[in-house]
Amino acid sequence: MNMLEKLAKARNLSKANNAVKRLISERGESNAVSMADDVVNNYRKLGKDQHVQFFTFLFEKFNPDADAVMKAAQNYAAEANARNYVRLQRIVEAPRQELFRRLNRASEGTAAVVQMRRDLLQVLDKKPELTAVDFDMRHLLSSWFNPGFLKMHRVDWKSPAEVLEKLIKHEAVHAIDGWDDLRRRLQPDRRCFAFFHPQLPNEPLIFVEVALLPEIPSVITPLVDKKADTVDQVNQFKVAAFYSISNCEPGLRGVSMGNFLIKRVAEQLKAEFPGLKTFVTLSPIPGFIDWVSAGAGFSDAVSAERFKPALRAARDQALTQLNLDAKSWSERLSAGWHPDEASQKEKDALLCLVSMYLGLGSAAREGNPVAKFHLGNGAKLHQINWAGDLSRKGLRQSAGLMVNYLYDLGNVEENHERFANGEIVYSKAVGRLMQP
Repeated sequence: MNMLEKLAKARNLSKANNAVKRLISERGESNAVSMADDVVNNYRKLGKDQHVQFFTFLFEKFNPDADAVMKAAQNYAAEANARNYVRLQRIVEAPRQELFRRLNRASEGTAAVVQMRRDLLQVLDKKPELTAVDFDMRHLLSSWFNPGFLKMHRVDWKSPAEVLEKLIKHEAVHAIDGWDDLRRRLQPDRRCFAFFHPQLPNEPLIFVEVALLPEIPSVITPLVDKKADTVDQVNQFKVAAFYSISNCEPGLRGVSMGNFLIKRVAEQLKAEFPGLKTFVTLSPIPGFIDWVSAGAGFSDAVSAERFKPALRAARDQALTQLNLDAKSWSERLSAGWHPDEASQKEKDALLCLVSMYLGLGSAAREGNPVAKFHLGNGAKLHQINWAGDLSRKGLRQSAGLMVNYLYDLGNVEENHERFANGEIVYSKAVGRLMQP
């Protein structure tokens, strides 16, 4: 980079920072939109390597005043009246939250703030102190993208091409292999629903794919095979299987939307097809083989407490049977391991371990993320399926195992509360797999 380029970059950063100062110091409303636009336009001129400097500026210059916070807290502790409460709340809030609110007034302000957070998340590992800035952004985005403000729409083959393209791009569970594959996933025995924000009308934020089936699925291939036959008779739709849910916007990571989307979809499908009796997922189990390879232990105190001596013995026996110390899982896959050729003892060992992984450890901080999502929504750990996903990814992360989480619409609230209190609700069939 030559000297002129360095000067130009420094000038862009200075302009962006000064635009922020002007916007946050503005007292009236008349110039707010143009000033917010100025911040957005100047931010977009920054190079990726300047994002750390920009967010560091926000962190250092727009924190709450520590002395004022202490004084307000002492006043409230001494006299917990409404006036002291309001003053404490105002002083504790970082000024940059007001900055982000004002940025939202720009012509494309909502999209700009989401983009800023996307950029911020990419530098957090190198600059963990910027977590304070991320906290403020996520706090506001959680309000702006509250599911009460979002619109759920069915996405079908007649939807705008730019929306369909984003489904192909952002499908995170089972990749969509071009337009023919997408067309099959939007046939009459399939459904796709997405959340949209009024300020981002053609930007699906999160979408879920559903298969309408005669029975609970145990294998993923027929659900994602673009040549699979369609189920034409509506009276055969007895099960709605959620087989993929994908977030489209990295800038909204940590903003809860998926749980509300699944429940709304279930309610809409129930209204459309009264014959639907069962709502389940067919879900992957990422991290399972990593957990087994690490010794299949639980560091979480609650999970460890449930890990009774008989279960520990069953775990140890299963690990001995697999004997990954002699040959690692990746080595076994390289040598051609396949579920169809596994011995009964290997199968029993893997089923035993996965039932413990999901049924005992899902509520822990390090628990399986997919399980935490569905169990936290009020689903039940219903059934574990052997050879459910024979893709390279499926074999690598879970030995081909998949799981059904059952959404019993009458029990989701109770199940949610139980999971929030550390209890994992699972079927008797899953429980039997844990037994020695």
